[in-house]
Amino acid sequence: MSSKSRTRSKVRLSRALGVALTPKAARHLEKRPYAPGQHGRTKRKSDSDYAVRLREKQRLRAQYGIREKQLVITFNEARRQPGLTGENLVELLEMRLDALVLRAGFARTTAQARQLVVHRHILVDGKIVDRPSFRVKPGQLVHVKERSEALEPFQVAAAGGHAQVLPDVPGYLDVELDKLQARLVRRPKRAEVPVTCDVQLVVEYYSGR
Repeated sequence: MSSKSRTRSKVRLSRALGVALTPKAARHLEKRPYAPGQHGRTKRKSDSDYAVRLREKQRLRAQYGIREKQLVITFNEARRQPGLTGENLVELLEMRLDALVLRAGFARTTAQARQLVVHRHILVDGKIVDRPSFRVKPGQLVHVKERSEALEPFQVAAAGGHAQVLPDVPGYLDVELDKLQARLVRRPKRAEVPVTCDVQLVVEYYSGR
């Protein structure tokens, strides 16, 4: 798939789910805040409870750019933990390495964050980690490999080049952007995580299967 096709696909998916998955999609949503297609402007009065829950699950999955299997595994882990399953789910997803690379401002989109990890530019406590799904623990330091710091994407990031398209850095991250490093100081709390999702609907979706 070409770059333009991927961009169009992301914009279309963003409109279908009602959430911006990329900065470009955010601009499109401002102009056309409805789903694509001939029925996009009409309200979904006929949506079943299942369809509503499915859409919310897809919305969460798309924001983290993960496969269904990964979401199911994390959901099952969240259900075993004390507290509310839906909140646990988002908090666990938020501790993924690619999610924190994005939140720290090292990348512009989830897809770019994942690519930086896969291409071995990101270290955790001084060791290269090339798995986007790697679970960062509170206290661990996420930083860019020294030899990669001079690359253009990281120079842009270090200068704050993504600040206008990203949410403010959440309180669970201590970021030194000029040094391209960020420490997860504690487990995220659902209310702080900049993700659009009614987590209870996601819980109901999986519980009803």
